[in-house]
Amino acid sequence: MDKFKRTERIAAITRLLVESPNRLFTLTRFCDKFSTAKSTMSEDISIIADAMHKHGLGEIQTLPGAAGGVRFRPSMSRKQAYEEVEAISQVLCDPQRVLAGGFLYWSDVLSSPDIARKMGCIIAGEYYDAKADFVLTMETKGIPVALMTAEALGIPLIIARRSSKVYEGSAVNINYVTARGGIETMALARRAVKLGQKALIVDDFIRGGGTSRGMISLMAEFNVEVVGLAFVLAEDNPPDRHISGEKSLMLFTESKDGHMHVRPAQWLREKRVDGTDE
Repeated sequence: MDKFKRTERIAAITRLLVESPNRLFTLTRFCDKFSTAKSTMSEDISIIADAMHKHGLGEIQTLPGAAGGVRFRPSMSRKQAYEEVEAISQVLCDPQRVLAGGFLYWSDVLSSPDIARKMGCIIAGEYYDAKADFVLTMETKGIPVALMTAEALGIPLIIARRSSKVYEGSAVNINYVTARGGIETMALARRAVKLGQKALIVDDFIRGGGTSRGMISLMAEFNVEVVGLAFVLAEDNPPDRHISGEKSLMLFTESKDGHMHVRPAQWLREKRVDGTDE
């Protein structure tokens, strides 16, 4: 039976936990894999947890009981999250990013794996306790952030489409009213979700909330509960928004001269419900 040094075990266990966020590993599994006693393995886990916490790299949780185990949850303190989002906001404030018609070019930001992973980590940190079964998004620029959120939560990503695809089998199609009063279609394969599940909606942008309301209606067709709505960028104080209770990482306002001002959302500066900034 192979013997492993503590440094080897810690390196391997850390890799296994980080590569499978929010997945529960039993202590017995690690003990069998590394041929060590539970007391020794508990010490190893404690060392990893202390290091993660000290350097703000995430949270190692140990759950007691027969169904318990160890899991890693990517997370940031509110202070760290605010600083990350503020840096992104400053990039988006560049006047050269404003296109004709008042559109903002930010595809390069949303497609950056590093930035998308950080935004997904921040969003996931707000919804761990919601216990969503999957993340739902539209087939838009928000897919990278939604995917990183799903990865951090350890759940699948489901993508609603503008129209059903033959290779996805039978689908549920709904019509919804956009924020501008138009009618559009949204489709989701019947096999994509199960009745009674919980969904976290994540999208790149919200103004009036028409598309988001459409996704909520689509989930109602599957008897799926929407446990949260999160967005990367939202218009600050729009005249008419069709949803409520959403969280956006950034807010934007547009001046009369067409300049776009982007800033972090206020909730990133507030302490969490438990009164901490962890």
